[in-house]
Amino acid sequence: MSFERRITPVRADLADERLRGQVEAERFTSGTVKRTIASFCPLHRHPSQEARMDTQAIFGESVTVYDEHEGYAWVQLHDDGYVGYVPSAALGQVGPEPTHKVSAIRTFIYPGPNLKLPYQDYLTLNSRVTVTETQGEYAQLATGGWVFAAHLSDLDAYQADYVGMAERFLHTPYLWGGKTSLGLDCSGLVQSVLTAAGIKAPRDSDMQERDLGTPVEVKPDLSGLQRGDLVFWDGHVGLMMDEANLIHATGYSMTVMIEPLAVAEERIRLRSYGPISAIKRL
Repeated sequence: MSFERRITPVRADLADERLRGQVEAERFTSGTVKRTIASFCPLHRHPSQEARMDTQAIFGESVTVYDEHEGYAWVQLHDDGYVGYVPSAALGQVGPEPTHKVSAIRTFIYPGPNLKLPYQDYLTLNSRVTVTETQGEYAQLATGGWVFAAHLSDLDAYQADYVGMAERFLHTPYLWGGKTSLGLDCSGLVQSVLTAAGIKAPRDSDMQERDLGTPVEVKPDLSGLQRGDLVFWDGHVGLMMDEANLIHATGYSMTVMIEPLAVAEERIRLRSYGPISAIKRL
């Protein structure tokens, strides 16, 4: 059987118990569920900080840990199924269930309910937290520290305008494998803003092209598009701001930028990924 490497927890020596009978491995395990306790952490293809970072786990995200060795845990992320290696120190035991999520692109954690205190850390969009009490404009977290309560929302509250959310990331640096307000890549931007809108999205652009939306005709003059359409190339994705302009995280400027689709299409077709492979409407 053929399996997608990025989302299948199998190695020659170890595999997920659910794959028994479907793959060959020396042993199988159901793993242990843990939770990300770092504000975010890299997920590497191999257990080394020098290995390629494929994506990131963010605060409050649950993972299944199959193996730990020399400071790295081999895990599968629960949100999008991605498999790889994260620093063991970034994971902790599952505690109280989250009650809220971060709805701002970034919020700071303070030692008390006072914006003049030196911040301790920060959380990024879609991080999940457990609030134990509120005091004035601030919410205390079960893991310690306080955040500005207006930067949180209920777990079942969604921001319908995912393009507007993408605009809030404008000028954020491009970072391969990133999906936080510190830096993100093209599919990380799309996944993050769709998650904020309550739309489950795979991690990489080829997966997103395959699984999201319904096809829209790619006309020679690029007409007939609307706000929110996803434009795909072989290895790249962006969001339409309106019928003519695209917002995307791009290595061209190493930022999240807005530009006319016609301009981006010509440059990408000639210099990078070839012609548009699909346009999908959610």
